[in-house]
Amino acid sequence: MSTEFNRYEKARIIGARALQLSYGAPVLVETDRTEPYLIAAQEYDAGVLPFTVRREGK
Repeated sequence: MSTEFNRYEKARIIGARALQLSYGAPVLVETDRTEPYLIAAQEYDAGVLPFTVRREGK
């Protein structure tokens, strides 16, 4: 992934994506997993999530 996120940002991104998946959003990677959180973590690791993080003062 080109942008480094701290652990809080990573947790927020994965949590938000897991919520989207639980409501039926399409999965962006091929996976055998069924739990939304595990799928979201796999998508995060693959670098396919279209999330951005805005930091104050930057």
